[in-house]
Amino acid sequence: MTIAIKSSMATTSSTPPAVMTKAERIASLIAECTMFEVDPCSDHYVMGRVIGSGAFSIVRVATQKQTQLKVAAKCIKKAMLDVHEVQAFIMEASVLKEMNHPNVIKLHAVYSEPDMFILITEFVEGGELFDRIVDKTFYTEREARDVVKGLLHVTAYCHAANIVHRDLKPENILLVHRDDDASFKLADFGFAQRIDLSKSHLVTQCGTPGYVAPEVLRGKAYGNGVDIWSIGVITYILLCGYPPFHNDNRNALFQQVKSGTFEFHSPYWDHISDAAKDFIRLMLTVDPNIRPAAKTLLKLPWIAGPNVGNVQLEAALRQLRQFNAHRRLKAASIAVRSLDMENDVNLV
Repeated sequence: MTIAIKSSMATTSSTPPAVMTKAERIASLIAECTMFEVDPCSDHYVMGRVIGSGAFSIVRVATQKQTQLKVAAKCIKKAMLDVHEVQAFIMEASVLKEMNHPNVIKLHAVYSEPDMFILITEFVEGGELFDRIVDKTFYTEREARDVVKGLLHVTAYCHAANIVHRDLKPENILLVHRDDDASFKLADFGFAQRIDLSKSHLVTQCGTPGYVAPEVLRGKAYGNGVDIWSIGVITYILLCGYPPFHNDNRNALFQQVKSGTFEFHSPYWDHISDAAKDFIRLMLTVDPNIRPAAKTLLKLPWIAGPNVGNVQLEAALRQLRQFNAHRRLKAASIAVRSLDMENDVNLV
């Protein structure tokens, strides 16, 4: 979807075009978008409890009045957004509207209220994938492989549709049911971008520290390989319980990512197959030109083959519980700040 911004045209060659204010540009973007519902959101949905929050938004459980269907309502304060962020919101809604995949969160409606945007999507009650895994008493390489396989399938679908997610991370992998970790939904397309990579590339530095690809940090033009890198990081964590790149100092962390240097430490990797390690090395290849595509990775032995380890990964599960607790603590800190709308948590 191309987002055009209207501008006033000069009536004579001596009259410069009018410069639009921020409010006028945002109003123009909203007016040109055909996805917004005509009726107010309150005519169709009843808002419930808060279940999540972001830098400029909160997510509530809501109920559709006519059907009593439970949905999720992402409410974003307009006053906190600049023109580019409004464009990003419209892009997110446009991408979700286009998606038709069992592992992508379903969009129901989009509203432009006087003071906020509201994105209505399906509600999934299973929580985050990592929360489910750490509750397990038995966890194997095969289970980790199955998660990665599903993630690659939905990523291949997005890439075939010229969609780059740009923010793949554990928080964005949601389970449909509490007792079923095989059925998941990919969520939060806030950084997603539609682009024909045969004609152009992306340049915006965005994503989440620890999961972002080195080419993004270097400020280079990039493509959908950034999603493969993120899946590589997720795969590494799933198999050992800690990230391949870690440093409390963000600059030091970014240097680690750009170097692409990581290790398979003992004892955490002692029972992990060589096929899994080779698979991770391919995804965490610093050069995006030789990093495999999702459809290629789906054909490799660790994903397509039947012989994947079924040994209990006790050490990995212990580490994963620690990692997940730390991750949840950081998320809670961000949530407290974001409710006051005081901080931006973008990458740069």
